[in-house]
Amino acid sequence: MPPTKQIAQQIFRRTLSSIDIPSVMERKIEVDHSRLILPSVCIDLASISHVVVVAIGKAAHAMATGFTNLLPARAPIEGIVAAPTEPAAPIPKLEYFIAGHPIPNNESLRAAVEILRLLHTCDTHTLVVFLLSGGGSALVELPLDPSLSLDEVQGMHRAVVTCGAPIDAMNTVRRHLSAVKGGRVALAAGNAQKITLAVTDVPVGREAALASGPSVPDPTTIADVKRIFAEYDLARRFPAGLQRWLAAGHMPETPKAGHPTFVNAYFEVLLGMDDLFHAAHRAAEAHGYLTICDNSTDDWRVEKAADYLLAQLDNWQRENPGQRVAVIADGEVSSPVTGNGTGGRNSAFVLACVEKIAGRKITVLSAGTDGIDGNSPAAGAVANGDTLTLANSLGLEPRTAFRQSDAYSFFLQLDDAITTGPTGNNLRDLRILLAEP
Repeated sequence: MPPTKQIAQQIFRRTLSSIDIPSVMERKIEVDHSRLILPSVCIDLASISHVVVVAIGKAAHAMATGFTNLLPARAPIEGIVAAPTEPAAPIPKLEYFIAGHPIPNNESLRAAVEILRLLHTCDTHTLVVFLLSGGGSALVELPLDPSLSLDEVQGMHRAVVTCGAPIDAMNTVRRHLSAVKGGRVALAAGNAQKITLAVTDVPVGREAALASGPSVPDPTTIADVKRIFAEYDLARRFPAGLQRWLAAGHMPETPKAGHPTFVNAYFEVLLGMDDLFHAAHRAAEAHGYLTICDNSTDDWRVEKAADYLLAQLDNWQRENPGQRVAVIADGEVSSPVTGNGTGGRNSAFVLACVEKIAGRKITVLSAGTDGIDGNSPAAGAVANGDTLTLANSLGLEPRTAFRQSDAYSFFLQLDDAITTGPTGNNLRDLRILLAEP
């Protein structure tokens, strides 16, 4: 592997190490004999009879492990973990559900039922700790309409994610149709003290976007839902049973800011976009690259994002002649599926760059911090200015692979697929663009 590809992978892997969740918890959370100390709140543990942990998301296992490791050995604890994978080392007194993502499965519904049951036992002497990360909207689900079957719940989710609405609109609808979103999980915990620890890159003020906001007030309303229904003809896409429930006017409003359940509720971002940028920035500069960060391409189509970020790299190089330079970007690009191949948005982004960087001293890496890229076993891929020539020598054509949504297979044959396995983290995707003088 050429040195620049090695360097790009080293930057990525060093970044992953820097955002290791249990290690971050040790740095950011302090527990002494009688206090749990976070950046914005201090909890008197002497007044707590027991601790309830609810971990939901792709990073649920790492978050549950990291938090429970901080507690005193004899701390009375129970809880539920809903994640898409099995735990490597289950924690005693926690119940685990291998839930569905991106579409809920039966374990998603069972997890929701058990979470609500457990939270209804809480009182003022209970500390409830919600550990949230990406993917939670599907991993824990329970429809407000109790008559809906699993097939109908799955049909509802498919309708929402395929209607063409932006993610904020999708979450608005999800929150209003679910018994465990839009603040309703916090509501179930009553007067218990509540802390939410989040691994997310959602901006401050948009906390309800993470896992559709189970533990925070919902800033959206039924009026917003009706507008989204009309704009995307969404209600017509729902299963018949849900259509009848909506037509009967059964949809209740979600709890808002000012509701008593949120008086003693706190939200802390454990790991966010800045943490990812800072770690990647430090890792790139440790290799001698003058580095800038750019988060403007979130939700852009891969081709548009590739053109923009490569232009940013060119501009940065012109401003720093004779220097090694780097552009770091985060967030998720959009890569519509147009074929039956294997891959995801990260390998598709790199594939979109292959022809654009051909013959140039540029290296591009894109990978998911969760270690998963679409339907592939890889986290993403890496390419440089020699990739096109090598691909052509093997009879590989980037545009054909792109059209067939087969980016993983393309890079696998070049030994340029990046495989980490599930990382236990979920700060979305990281793109690294390097240029040599």
